[in-house]
Amino acid sequence: MADNTQIMENGFKSTATYVASEELLAGVNIAMALQKPLLVKGEPGTGKTMLAQAVADSLGKKLIIWNIKSTTKAQDGLYMYDTIQRLYDGQFGEEGVDDIARYIKLGKLGEAFESDEQVILLIDEIDKADVEFPNDLLWELDQMEFYIHETKRTVKAKHRPIVIITSNAEKELPDAFLRRCIFHYIEFPNEELMAEIVRSHYPDVEDNLLKNAMDVFYWIRSLREVRKKPSTSELIDWINALQIAGIPADQIREKLPFVGVVVKKDEDLETIQHAPR
Repeated sequence: MADNTQIMENGFKSTATYVASEELLAGVNIAMALQKPLLVKGEPGTGKTMLAQAVADSLGKKLIIWNIKSTTKAQDGLYMYDTIQRLYDGQFGEEGVDDIARYIKLGKLGEAFESDEQVILLIDEIDKADVEFPNDLLWELDQMEFYIHETKRTVKAKHRPIVIITSNAEKELPDAFLRRCIFHYIEFPNEELMAEIVRSHYPDVEDNLLKNAMDVFYWIRSLREVRKKPSTSELIDWINALQIAGIPADQIREKLPFVGVVVKKDEDLETIQHAPR
């Protein structure tokens, strides 16, 4: 219990470049205290993937990233047996070809388990994989171990990694998997938090420019016809462009300079150009 209390008091905090809400801070620290994976959902651009890097920076730990694709299998994260390389070496008389362990390459989960220090493991966009993918990881995430059949060796985590899993809600995740996770939905930042986020990147941004840019940004997001709502990262890029070009704050709403930084679809651009301001 003392260790868990220490995690809550001395755990993850916002960094110089990542400003988290109080709810998100609590979610991360509760997941660490309970030693459960943190499943993070939220619309694109709310900082889901960047969260893992921020946790690593805050806690001074190494980050291991497992990027999930539609073809990814759970086995890919454990290990791979390179039979082709072994066959090739055998044909050319390489020494040690009988040592199967030489041809076992650990995946990202295996790397996290074998690390001599606790690491942050990001399983990014888990919902891109097959629907059975999360269930195929239940044992490994529960028991923090897996078995290599070719060498008859069990790989057990030296230190339980802090696991952060992101999802864009492209498909439903299995109930059995959800029961094993702490869940947090990252709400899109309100204007107060957004201003704090922008200032973490550009502390010297002029107040009036920030206010006018944010007013236009949230106005664009409020238009129902806009299909791709601009994200936090796009606002940050836009403000940087406005600063570099020296655009007067009072021209931002009227002229929409560099609006292509925040609006990425032709039909959305047409929508905001014809919308009353």
